[in-house]
Amino acid sequence: MLKIGLIGLGHLGKIHLKCILLAAEAYELVGIYDADAELTQRLAAEHGTRAFASAAELIAAVEVVDVVTPTTTHFGVVKEALLGGCHVFVEKPLTQTLEEAKKLIALSRRSGKLVQVGHVERFNPALLALEDVQVRPYFIEAHRLAMFNPRGTDVSVVLDLMIHDLDIVLKLANDEVSEVRASGVAVLSDTPDIVNARIEFRHGAVANLTASRISLKNMRKVRLFQRDAYISLDLLEKESQVVRLFGADATDVPAQGQQFPLDTPRGPRIIHVDQPASGPVNAIQLELESLAHSIETGTAAAVSIEDGYRALELAERISEAVRRNQERLPAPVAT
Repeated sequence: MLKIGLIGLGHLGKIHLKCILLAAEAYELVGIYDADAELTQRLAAEHGTRAFASAAELIAAVEVVDVVTPTTTHFGVVKEALLGGCHVFVEKPLTQTLEEAKKLIALSRRSGKLVQVGHVERFNPALLALEDVQVRPYFIEAHRLAMFNPRGTDVSVVLDLMIHDLDIVLKLANDEVSEVRASGVAVLSDTPDIVNARIEFRHGAVANLTASRISLKNMRKVRLFQRDAYISLDLLEKESQVVRLFGADATDVPAQGQQFPLDTPRGPRIIHVDQPASGPVNAIQLELESLAHSIETGTAAAVSIEDGYRALELAERISEAVRRNQERLPAPVAT
């Protein structure tokens, strides 16, 4: 088992603490640390682990560091962990700035230590169910809507929510971004609370993404349109649906799923609807276990530090497009 320590015991950190304990075949939890010493002591006693007095002391005692601190502190904590000879799991986004991310990439390569970024939706059963499906989208549409929660409003909705879908889109499109357009509005906080972005890729694919943290309901949906299929992912319900069109005489229609006849201007066709399933998973536990597997086998992290950089870079481009668009808007008229 790998010796692991957890830094950061906020809302998400407490979830990570439980998931590390669940991943007992992969990790031995050595201890925890948070800037709130009283909280650290209380949770350590509650879970039977050691409360460290500083991040440095914890880093010196472990092989893997799980960083679940505010984004503004990611660079400093991850840097210290890498310099201390540890592999790192760090929650998204990787860092606050691209310059910080570049420095961590260089340090990770020099140290030979893995850094995995916590883009947890990569481990959502709805997305995992597509492992055997050929995905070549021409158009991607994503909606990530959430009811307002003051937690996370220190950054824009792009870094708070949309970055999940940016990572998914970059993974599925597997292409270079050629153009970004975006608009957004700050409604309840000092940074944009709702943003819409249009992303064009070098070989023609287009993605249209909307993220809002001021909605009346929660929604996390991604829809993929390609030449041979329409694929719908409900990341909140953890369900996926694949709809394909076959010729009436096709012999390669999958046996599983449902079939419906359809009359078209080109003659009769068959609509095939399948709901592939990967089974229920604890996504955070799974991503932590995947890092352990990568360390033990010497393979690349499932969500590498370079993946984290690309998502952050695209988020920066969208945020800059939002700023440019806001500068073009006319000043409000006094009433």
